[in-house]
This record gives sequence, structure tokens and C-alpha cells, in this order.
Amino acid sequence: MATVAGVAKPEKKTSWKTLWILVIAAVAIVGALVYVMPNDPNVAAGFSTRELVAIEAILFLSGIMSGLSGFGFSAVGAACLLLIQPVLEAPLLQSLSTCNQLLSVGQLREDMPKSWKSFWAGPGPCILGGLPGAFIGIWLLHNLPPRQLQMAFGTLLVLYALYSIFKPTGTKLSGFDGPATGAGVGFLGGAIGGFTAFPGAAVVVWTGLRDLPKAQNRGIVQPYILVTQVVALTINAIEYPGTFSHRFWILLAVTIPVVLPGTLGGVMLYRRISDVNFKRVSFMLLGLSGVTLLLRVFKFL
Repeated sequence: MATVAGVAKPEKKTSWKTLWILVIAAVAIVGALVYVMPNDPNVAAGFSTRELVAIEAILFLSGIMSGLSGFGFSAVGAACLLLIQPVLEAPLLQSLSTCNQLLSVGQLREDMPKSWKSFWAGPGPCILGGLPGAFIGIWLLHNLPPRQLQMAFGTLLVLYALYSIFKPTGTKLSGFDGPATGAGVGFLGGAIGGFTAFPGAAVVVWTGLRDLPKAQNRGIVQPYILVTQVVALTINAIEYPGTFSHRFWILLAVTIPVVLPGTLGGVMLYRRISDVNFKRVSFMLLGLSGVTLLLRVFKFL
């Protein structure tokens, strides 16, 4: 809160119209960059120059969205499936999401749990449930075609996002905010995140139904995503070490430098956005997650 001559002035918040302009401008810039770049073949890890620029542009936008909302990195980053196979794409997004979360958690320490009591009243039950769920998700990634699961989950996300945007004011879930529900939601998110790299979506649905303020929402969702992504990567490394080939490490090295500035930009936007617009962005990202999953199911990605 800024002051002028001893009088408090409210901080200026970014409007919904401004957010739309930023999104449209970002997409236009990405398209122009990809179009004008020379398409030299096999520049790195089997990708052409144009393909690498497209991947980096997508992941830069992923960083902005995650820095802004605390989740949604993989929802935007899943567009990389146009160029990267799922078995390589999932651990890459999990690794970048971990770096992204570490940076933004450090920037937003005031929103994170300050004690064990606040931890167990917030993200603790979700994290506890997410650990076994991650084992199932990694197994699904490597052993089963996830088409039916993706279709069901994608449809649910799209319908929920539409409902949340247009629902009557004051609608709120009651009686499902205890630790058992949190653990169950965390388990579902861990399983889904293991094979999609979207662990936060289920928890965001739950916190959205509870109509939590953005700081409390972020204090639950962000630590949960960070821990479950690290667990999923650890399981992958132990059970499927071949996943982390030279192509993985090259892609990680060339994409981290664009993800981190994007994250910081998103955090700056977060500090200027109202609770209402924060929820709108969250619902948009959930809908984007669902559409991406459905596009993957129907082979459009």
C-alpha cells in the first residue's frame, strides 16, 4: 500500500482487459518469431532452429502463467507435444516446473505456510496423498495408453472451468475441506500429474470450489506442485533411467534460461492482479489444461 502525504493509496491492479491484451500480444509475438526464424535442421537434440524457438517461446509463456497463478505451467507447456514425444515431454515439464516453483515460492514467501500447523492446515494433506498417487501416474506414463483417463479428465476440466466462469456469485463448497478430502484430492492430482505433468489441476479445482482467497489458494497449490513434481522425477529416475537421455539434458539446458525470466514476469503480474481476476486466470488455465488433454486424445497434438 503506497502513501502520499500520510494518506494510504490503494495499489493499482491490472485489469481483465489488460490481461487479455497481454495474452494476445504474447501469442502474436511467438507466432512472428517462429515464422521469421530460419529453419536450419538438427541444431540441437534433433530439433531445427524453428522448432527450438517454438519450444522456448511456449515455455516462456508457461513460466509467465505459472508465476502469475502458482500453477498452469504444464497446461501451457503441453503445447510442446506438437514437437516432443510424451515420454520425454512429461519429465521435461516436471523438471522445468520444479525450477519454476522454487523461484516463485522464494519470491512469494509471505504467501507460503509459516509453521507446521499452517502447513498441515494447508498443503500438508494434499502432499501426503500425492506421494502414492505419483507412483501410479509414472506407471501409467510408461505402461498404459492414457487415452480414456485424459478424455475423462480433460472433459471434467473444461466443464468445470466453464461452470466456474459463469457460476452465480457466492456459490461455495461446504463440508469437504478436511484433511481426508485434501489427501484424496492430492492422491488424484499425483496420479494425473505423473503422466500429464499437471499435478496441480485437481487441487486447484478443490480450492476453487472452496472459494479461497488467492494468497491462501497459492499457499496450498504451489507447495503441493513443487513436492509432487520432485517425487515424480525421482520415481522416473529410479524406475526408468533411460528417460533422461542426452536429448532430455540438452532440452533442459536450452529451456531453463527462458523459463526463469518468464516466471519472474508472472510474479510481478500476480502482485498487481485482484482476487477476481486471479480466479478468472486460474479458471482459464484449467480450461486450457482440459482442452490440451482432449486435443492430445484426438491426435491433434
